[in-house]
Amino acid sequence: MEKQRTLNKEFSLEGKGLHTGLDIHITFRPAPVNSGYRIRRIDLPGKPVIRANAENVCSTERGTVLSVDGVQVSTVEHALAALYASGIDNCLMDVDAPEFPILDGSSILFMDKIVQTGIKEQSEERVYYMAEEVIEYVDEASGSHLILLPADEFKVQCQISFDSAVLNVQSAHLNDLSDFHKEIAMCRTFVFVHEVKPLLKKGLIKGGDLDNAIVIYDRKLKQDEFDSLADAMNVERRDADRLGYIMNLPLRYTNEPARHKIIDVIGDLALTGRFIKGIVIAICPGHRVNNQFARAIMDDMKKHHQLPVKEMVEYSVS
Repeated sequence: MEKQRTLNKEFSLEGKGLHTGLDIHITFRPAPVNSGYRIRRIDLPGKPVIRANAENVCSTERGTVLSVDGVQVSTVEHALAALYASGIDNCLMDVDAPEFPILDGSSILFMDKIVQTGIKEQSEERVYYMAEEVIEYVDEASGSHLILLPADEFKVQCQISFDSAVLNVQSAHLNDLSDFHKEIAMCRTFVFVHEVKPLLKKGLIKGGDLDNAIVIYDRKLKQDEFDSLADAMNVERRDADRLGYIMNLPLRYTNEPARHKIIDVIGDLALTGRFIKGIVIAICPGHRVNNQFARAIMDDMKKHHQLPVKEMVEYSVS
């Protein structure tokens, strides 16, 4: 049986928030056995702690948002994917803002720090979740379909599909979590230009730029409209007649968007509180459907009398 694991020592990162635009500091700390992933808002009175649990997800618009007793923290999925892929069971994350820093829009900087810091084996055994039957979540409105097939290993197969001449159908796969660092972690989040204006109107993506996201320009705008969007995001103006990918660094893989969706799937499934043995097939995944899928898995855990995450050990953090 494998033992649970935590970080060998703490490490910190800093960067701006994707949605708030705030300068954010985050510290990842070792945590006791059976404590799972916890997030502490050190900027708030009493430093409230939020359990990273699928049942605590309150919103999934352009990221996963956790909330407990009115205290929220968002954009957690890239960091959680890095912890999960590194085989870390228990971690306390101190953050001084209502979201995690976006960094470069991927999981790579979290992964690199985990590798540098090292991982420590703990005294208790890890409890895996093994599906006894196929688990599915289908969302007919979006065309999303997520499936968990029973297996003795963890794999993810992902396909995305958009009505876009630039980004249409892509697929990607992860055959083993040990491949996450070199094959998936560096793949950045993406957004379509036609989504930018509505997001800005909602007060989101204040920290979005061409260093932390792939922007997909696939529907021509008038030059003045295109310029106004560029100005709103504080990026260089470009030729409105040229469709394609817009970012400061080239694509890291031809299917980078599909690979990034694997980061999101793993980060959202980390909220089940268990390492999963099974094959995940994700067709047109997104944070909302990922969360519903994670909740279905947790329901199955309870059905088969596996320890629910909410009954895991409580501990005081200082």
